[in-house]
Amino acid sequence: MAKKTVADIPDKDLKGKRVFVRCDFNVPLDDKQNITSDKRIKAAMPTIEYLIKKGARVILASHLGRPKGQAKPEFSLAPVQKSLSKLLGKEIKMAPDCVGPEVKKLVDGLQDGDVILLENLRFHKEEEKNDPKFAKEMASLADIYVSDAFGTVHRAHASTEGITHDLPAYAGFLIEKELEFLGGALTEPKRPFVAIIGGAKISGKLEVLKSLLTKVDKLIVGGGMAYTFFKARGTKVGNSLVEDDLIKDAKEILKTAIDRDVPFLLPLDHVVADKFAEDANVQIVPRTTIPDGWMGVDIGPETITKFKNAIKDAKTIVWNGPMGVFEMEKFAKGTIEIAKAVAEATANGAVSVIGGGDSASAVKKAGLADKMSHISTGGGASLEFLEGKVLPGIAVLQDK
Repeated sequence: MAKKTVADIPDKDLKGKRVFVRCDFNVPLDDKQNITSDKRIKAAMPTIEYLIKKGARVILASHLGRPKGQAKPEFSLAPVQKSLSKLLGKEIKMAPDCVGPEVKKLVDGLQDGDVILLENLRFHKEEEKNDPKFAKEMASLADIYVSDAFGTVHRAHASTEGITHDLPAYAGFLIEKELEFLGGALTEPKRPFVAIIGGAKISGKLEVLKSLLTKVDKLIVGGGMAYTFFKARGTKVGNSLVEDDLIKDAKEILKTAIDRDVPFLLPLDHVVADKFAEDANVQIVPRTTIPDGWMGVDIGPETITKFKNAIKDAKTIVWNGPMGVFEMEKFAKGTIEIAKAVAEATANGAVSVIGGGDSASAVKKAGLADKMSHISTGGGASLEFLEGKVLPGIAVLQDK
């Protein structure tokens, strides 16, 4: 997975050159179009600042939201332009579109070290369709392509794959970091290697579980997805979330774990509720079946101890998915305690990789984001990476 980065481009080949940087500025906005978290913008700063320093003419491109091929003002990147200008300490130009004669004229007017932000790529339906003509038109704006939006590399879009057919393609520093941590965890993990997989459903993580069983020393499974495994083993789970159509797959995964002699750790006890709400009645069900009318919403205290002991001596930890309904304070304890255990193991020398999405939100909620080795910026991309899939937006980058 070693890919050439912007640092591999000779300085003479950057100065005065137009560099198209695919960023992930898909930031959350409130109803007044104010950015509520600029983490994704800050994550792109090392690459942008490096290119400015080298005298490149920087063209930034991103999507925001799901405008479905229409130019909708509520999905404009204008708020990002303001944030970028503030972070870089200079006015960043904003293009009215991402292609067309007016955009080309603005790009042609750039001086060394200037930065321009293109308007939302997904205002054009051709972006997600990976339309060759659209990709070629974007490529004509630049001399070099840099990919730094890990959250989009699992999709072959015009700005992630198509554009590379006409430009030399390199990784930005953010993608370099993602490949270093995710790739390192999968190809050369320090052992013991423990994976923690949670979340609501097995359906999105079947292939991840199968892939990890060939690599890890222990596999911890929590969250709603655990109940499909319990039902596969013949345990009654009350009203807990179960994907009945995946019972057979769950049985096969349990058998694979036994055949490969990989400890497959499921919850021992459960926090259960009589409804899916903050004001639900709650009880702890120890080592037995969940009563009818009740559903599992978090791991219990015995499970927390068991999982913490499994994590304690790990040297590589990959975590994707919460242990319960962590969005509700009442059911967040299991996820928070696991986050603490991962942070402690990291402090003791483990490499911890948090797989984006809900896992990243949970770690941040616990106030432990800065205690982890790496928090992935791409939920879907990190999952597909863990599955061992070829990510189209990575495959097209130049190999070292």
